[in-house]
Amino acid sequence: MSGVWVFNNGVLRLVASDSSPGSSRRKVLVHVPTNEVVSSYDALERMLSTYGWERYYEDPDLLQFHKRLNVHLISLPKDFNKFKSMHMYDIVVKNRNLFEVRDLHLN
Repeated sequence: MSGVWVFNNGVLRLVASDSSPGSSRRKVLVHVPTNEVVSSYDALERMLSTYGWERYYEDPDLLQFHKRLNVHLISLPKDFNKFKSMHMYDIVVKNRNLFEVRDLHLN
């Protein structure tokens, strides 16, 4: 992946640039055991609950999941349209070998 590193408000992030004109890439979260693309929060909640994650209702502005015997917390925006790759990678890190982030090529 190519791109430019941008420092904004104390956060450094890579802004991707696609080298082929007319096409764009977007990231999708994939549940590895079923090879299913996560297309909604309902689907994600169903998958996460299989691995012991429970809804956490502390913050009404976020969709959050936690495990009882773990300090990990997954925090997501309420609106699925605002579900970005940084949220996907958070899920991948906290659920190794169960989820992957993949490029979805759009033409």
